[in-house]
Amino acid sequence: MTEYLGLVHKDPDSDFGVSFPDFPGCITVGDTLAEAHVMAYEALAFHIEGMIEEGCDMPAPSSFQTIMQDPNNESGMAFIVRVRLPEGDTQSVCQLRDYAC
Repeated sequence: MTEYLGLVHKDPDSDFGVSFPDFPGCITVGDTLAEAHVMAYEALAFHIEGMIEEGCDMPAPSSFQTIMQDPNNESGMAFIVRVRLPEGDTQSVCQLRDYAC
């Protein structure tokens, strides 16, 4: 199982947004914090699946300290997103994702 950090962001009049510093461009939103959490797993699994299909290498997970040193991430609340990367081409990441926190 590989663990990446997601960052929850919330402005006063917005939904809960989630971004992944190790995967620029992978973002999602939810009306509630719980919904954003579930959507984060789905977004990351889908993003990784696309990278695998394109033959891209997976980034190594960045440390909490490294991510939070970036001024753009200071306002985010970090949480762990665990995914199982597929072994071979027999299953998709979406089938292997783990919703446990």
